Amino acid sequence: MKKYTYTESKDTRSGFGAGLLEAGRQNEQVVALCADLIGSLKMNDFIKEFPDRFFQIGIAEANMMGIAAGLTIGGKIPFTGTFANFSTGRVYDQIRQSIAYSNKNVKICASHAGLTLGEDGATHQILEDIGLMKMLPGMTVINPCDFNQTKAATLALVNHEGPAYLRFGRPVVPNFTPPDQRFEIGKAVMLNEGADVTIIATGHLVWEAIKAGELLERLGIDAEIINIHTIKPLDEKAVLNSIRKTGCVVTAEEHNRLGGLGDSVAQLLVRELPTPQEYVAVDDSFGESGKPAQLMEKYGLNAEAIIIAVQKVLARKKMLGT
Repeated sequence: MKKYTYTESKDTRSGFGAGLLEAGRQNEQVVALCADLIGSLKMNDFIKEFPDRFFQIGIAEANMMGIAAGLTIGGKIPFTGTFANFSTGRVYDQIRQSIAYSNKNVKICASHAGLTLGEDGATHQILEDIGLMKMLPGMTVINPCDFNQTKAATLALVNHEGPAYLRFGRPVVPNFTPPDQRFEIGKAVMLNEGADVTIIATGHLVWEAIKAGELLERLGIDAEIINIHTIKPLDEKAVLNSIRKTGCVVTAEEHNRLGGLGDSVAQLLVRELPTPQEYVAVDDSFGESGKPAQLMEKYGLNAEAIIIAVQKVLARKKMLGT
């Protein structure tokens, strides 16, 4: 098992803030819009350096999406910022009609996604956003795993033409990917090559997959671990190549079991390579108020849950003789 280490834990939303500032320095067409959550989205540094390229829309998220769509007509590259719940569910019609349908070059940047928003509870902990966004034709969906990868993803979106959804979170998590990494939209990252089972993880569950891989090694199980930072377009070649080798797969995500990464992998496999699969995800329920770590444990979104899923899928693999 390849070893991964880190020297600090940082929140992925701060990776977005750092990436947005650098994006503004690299391209004068980059503008930012916020729905009254500047501090939560870490936009302060961008505003300080580029005050004329920032628009405070207030608590009017639907209006923000419409304005962002309009700004693209003049050649601007707008990055919108608010919580994931307000970035998707609250404004889905505006995104569909004003951004996706007309293929506007808007970058919808969403913080506080999933259960790890924590104490604000189920009304704010959206677990359906990946499904909502990936169903929109032409929409790119990205869910990076740490500070460095979120910063790199933000920068990559500047040169990506078309609508995109960038999902990140509130809690501090291990920052273990390279600071100088090349982020390629739609290209999976191989974290560990293995022969017995494929673990495909996204977002906050990537580090949990690494921890699970280390524990599985002690049990004599050789796990292949893949970081899928881009849910759509899915790196189908990487997924299929891995599963052809291992013969079974576990998907892990901080999202509803329905509509997320696991569903995308299952749809691919049912078409191309029917394979035993287990899900690590929220099992079609809302969340609740609580500490992020407690919620992740209660809803089975951690290394221990991944290990249990691996053991289940290996048993199915053995039963089927694959």
